[in-house]
Amino acid sequence: MTEGRILVEDTPSALDAEIAVIGAGVVGNSIAFHLAERGRDVLVIDKNYPLSGTSGSTQAWVWVHTKSPASYAEFSLLSAELYPYLKKRIGDVEYQATGGIAPIFDPKDLQRAKRFVETYRTHGIPVELLDRDEVLDKEPHLSPHVVGATFSRVDGNVNPFRLVDGYRRAAVRHGARYSFYNPVLEIEELTGGFVIRTERARVRSKKLVLAAGPWSAQVGRLLGVSIPVDPVRGQIVVTEPLQPLLRYTMSGMRQTQNGEILIGYSKENVGFDRRTRLPVIRQTVNMALQYVPKLAKAQVVRTFSGLRVMPRDELPILGRVPGHEGLYVAATHSGYTLSPLLGTLMAELIVDGETSIPIDAYSLKRFDA
Repeated sequence: MTEGRILVEDTPSALDAEIAVIGAGVVGNSIAFHLAERGRDVLVIDKNYPLSGTSGSTQAWVWVHTKSPASYAEFSLLSAELYPYLKKRIGDVEYQATGGIAPIFDPKDLQRAKRFVETYRTHGIPVELLDRDEVLDKEPHLSPHVVGATFSRVDGNVNPFRLVDGYRRAAVRHGARYSFYNPVLEIEELTGGFVIRTERARVRSKKLVLAAGPWSAQVGRLLGVSIPVDPVRGQIVVTEPLQPLLRYTMSGMRQTQNGEILIGYSKENVGFDRRTRLPVIRQTVNMALQYVPKLAKAQVVRTFSGLRVMPRDELPILGRVPGHEGLYVAATHSGYTLSPLLGTLMAELIVDGETSIPIDAYSLKRFDA
């Protein structure tokens, strides 16, 4: 056995766990860590390996201030504020509270942005509207055609590889077990628990958490549960390492610590197709040049795409699954923003039976109508 990994071939055909988590992405790993930290017996099952799917194909923003509605931005803010504390528990994840800028190029959008800022401030979101000179003072390499921007000091980014691996390693230190490269084939719901038949083992658990990202709908169907999510492809363009160019995380791009600039915010409903496509790459590059003309001299070194999990109303789906005792779901985009809070709340719900802040607005029950 290696750290954090159960080699199923070396284990009995039946595995017992108090709590099984299906999905080892950033959300599943956060839930596993928080449960294990509280002394629970946790087994995480995944058909691949952490960071080989959605969680490894991202810009990894920790983004708050343009989330809609404002209550969701407030929820995201609570999560972002947990990152400094999380670092002390799982190690350095290269979290940077850079502040975030959403540039505005159309003067017609300024009045709408003013109303947005006023509304969000009433929810405690620290956001302000910048005029053209203020924007260019903060981000000098932005296009001179910018007319303003919204700005919030709470936005930032994180190293996705360090974060997911940090969760996993910390979970293992607290006793969590993992079974990778082990697709779930069937799930049987019994009185007092579940039997999960995977490709190479039979797992018994008292409680079960569905955190399978874009595959949540398929896993839910194994239990006759409808989880209304869709995979949405996003494509990212990566430049060569450049001298410091961007000071802030920006809606659409950010600069990493090694100087690369990650660019892209595309959304394509193409099922589970993860291929990159030239038309979207061109659109992405054109967006980057509109924002930062100086990037015209930068070399593109690679592109990649990933599949976001997108609930039908674009808000998280969290909590108990109605009508199924001991069954829970956590499905959301913005997993990097939300994972510290989701892990905390899901652990509270599973262990204590209640959460420290309400999550009823994100219940699966809202889709019953």
